[in-house]
Order: sequence, then C-alpha cells, then structure tokens
Amino acid sequence: MKIKIMKLSDTARLPERGSAYAAGYDLFADVKEAIEIKPHETVMIHTGVAMEIPEGYWGGVFARSGLSAKEGLRPANCVGVIDADYRGPVCVALHNDSETVRTVTPQQKIAQLVVVPFLAVEFEEAKELSDTVRGTGGFGSTGK
Repeated sequence: MKIKIMKLSDTARLPERGSAYAAGYDLFADVKEAIEIKPHETVMIHTGVAMEIPEGYWGGVFARSGLSAKEGLRPANCVGVIDADYRGPVCVALHNDSETVRTVTPQQKIAQLVVVPFLAVEFEEAKELSDTVRGTGGFGSTGK
C-alpha cells in the first residue's frame, strides 16, 4: 500500500520503520530548537508532514516504548487517530508523566504511526440485548 505524504517544511522527515518487521513507523519532531516539557505538562509537537490515509484505514499514533518507559513521554490521548479524510498537519500531543523536565530535540523520534484497517458500522437501537454468561459484569468481573 502506498500512502501519499507531503512535507510541510524543509526540515521534515518522512516516517521510517525501525526494522524490517516493525508495525510502526517512527514520527519525528519537526522543531527548530529543543522544547522542554515540564512534569505533567502536554506540548503539541509538529512532525512537519501531512498525509492521505486511504479510505477504510486510520493512522494510529502510538507511544514509542523506549521513550515512554525511560523518559515518561507518551501521546497525551494515549492513541492518536488520523482519519482517512484528514489532510492537515500531523502533530503529537506529547505528555510528560515523569517528575522531571524532559527535552524534545529537533528530529527526535517522538511517536510511531501504525496504519490500521477498520469496519464502518451502523448502530441499531434496541429495547434489549441478547443474554451471555458474563451478562452485565464489568471491570474485574472475570477475575485476575
């Protein structure tokens, strides 16, 4: 599958795969200078790209495991969604979960993009739902 992508600045980098079997494509910070993110603060970081996700797919913006585990930096919404009809700049709302000021530098890998298919559905209002063994058992109802 080919995805059309447009650089919005001279310094923007196209997403890159870290290895041959990686599901995610690294997204890079397209910033002119280092940006500090204070503890428990969220900062919008531009990637400098816009893209055309094909119909029937969405772009999931996920945390990079090393950045989140070692630095406490992750997308603020946990998983960002790039819809197939969105054509604007791709940005990552990067949140600092740590107690230390963190720095994002130009061209730093800040998140990863995974392109995922989805099913469009229609919701049909009903007066009742079918019975199951679980029923209405919610959080923790199936044990640890």
